[in-house]
Amino acid sequence: MSETKSFYQEYEVFSKRTPTSSFQHQFNLLAPNEDMALILAQENFMRREPVVDIWVVNRKNVRSMSEEERMSLPRLDNKDYRTTKGYGYLRKKWREYEQGMLDEKEILSWAGGRKK
Repeated sequence: MSETKSFYQEYEVFSKRTPTSSFQHQFNLLAPNEDMALILAQENFMRREPVVDIWVVNRKNVRSMSEEERMSLPRLDNKDYRTTKGYGYLRKKWREYEQGMLDEKEILSWAGGRKK
């Protein structure tokens, strides 16, 4: 039984439907080597749907994040500028700025209302 487990390897299959689309994960399969994995992926997938390209990747070559790395994913509190809600304060700031600006009427009022 252990010989069977070491003989087959697990492969992840990704496909691309059109030249401009992105690759999507479809399924995983067991195969003895990369060539056989590609043949099995083509037989199982390409006859069902139109496909432009297929990638077959050995699962041992796919690296996932560790628990410690996942803990670093939460966003920092000072990153609101990256989302549109982070710019909500600008309207208020712009209004304050416009109210603080000197307009023509105010400048003319200093001279007694007459132009020179």
